[in-house]
Amino acid sequence: MSPEQIAPARATWFVRGRVQGVGFRWWTRARALESALVGHARNMDDGRVEVVAEGPADELDRLDTILREEVSTTARPGRVTSVVRVDQQPRGGIVGFVEK
Repeated sequence: MSPEQIAPARATWFVRGRVQGVGFRWWTRARALESALVGHARNMDDGRVEVVAEGPADELDRLDTILREEVSTTARPGRVTSVVRVDQQPRGGIVGFVEK
């Protein structure tokens, strides 16, 4: 692994579609924990789900791929119509991955 893949990174995703009330945040939390990511998934007032995660860059890329998959291999609940990713500087101090 390159140092860039190991160094902490942070990303926020805004996921649109039928993603509230279907177990999407729980599913996202499980995928993030499988990748040893920390952060949260929360419902937004406009119907989107915000996902914030920190960890190795390659694991963030893995989560990105999973969130965008048209046909999820992990039985993703709901239906995703669009995903917007915003990369940021890691803040640290986050423990675990929670549903808000």
